[in-house]
Amino acid sequence: MKIIKEMWEGIPLLHVMPDDAAGNELPTVIFLHGHMSAKEHNLHYAYQLAEKGIRVLLPDAHLHGEREEGQDAVQLSLRFWEIVLTSIEEVGKIHKLAKEKRLIKGEPALAGTSMGGITTLGALTVYPWIPSAAIMMGAANYVELASAQMKQFESRGFTLPITEEERANMLRTLGQFDGSEKMETYNKRPLFFWHGEQDIIVPFGPTYDFYKKLKLSYGEAGDKLQFLREKETGHAVSRPGMLAATEWLSENLGI
Repeated sequence: MKIIKEMWEGIPLLHVMPDDAAGNELPTVIFLHGHMSAKEHNLHYAYQLAEKGIRVLLPDAHLHGEREEGQDAVQLSLRFWEIVLTSIEEVGKIHKLAKEKRLIKGEPALAGTSMGGITTLGALTVYPWIPSAAIMMGAANYVELASAQMKQFESRGFTLPITEEERANMLRTLGQFDGSEKMETYNKRPLFFWHGEQDIIVPFGPTYDFYKKLKLSYGEAGDKLQFLREKETGHAVSRPGMLAATEWLSENLGI
């Protein structure tokens, strides 16, 4: 397995591939990390996927990893949705560049943990080329989640640095990527979900409710969805969850 640090038009990423991958177009996964994390923190997923013959591209999100600009946890949290929307845009850029570099066989799957899972569900609403995706601790209900986050900040005594008009505009923008209101955009694509029932960061309930509604909308194609839940687990993917996600991705990329 090879790990190469690269810079793609201002996006630092780790390019992980099998040893014999040079010059070959391979099944590919773009893998997105979580809030206050960085690209290298998901190398265990990339290792499992590369061992199966899959190329993995792990970018640093805006203001994370090599793109960190000294913000503290509160400042980063206040810019959470800016980061998510930037990542959705950059998924499209990475896809375009990977195609130009002739790295990908077919189209790349998308996967992510926490903020990366949230980004994945938003990206699925705007990129029909994504053939399949794995979402670990993600959520599709952008507007509901953003509203809850703002209320939580205000309840802790923070004054949000936005006007009521800016708040309304932000929620309107997030609504364009809100999968809970745009289920038809998922278009019966294969999706894997993992979520711990004790998660208090990205609550289990709304994601599981979304999955159940999505399964109804898939009709006879409901078997393209898989939801792995763990009763005693919080906001950290277990090893069985990680292995199940990588196995599922490889199967859906035709490995």
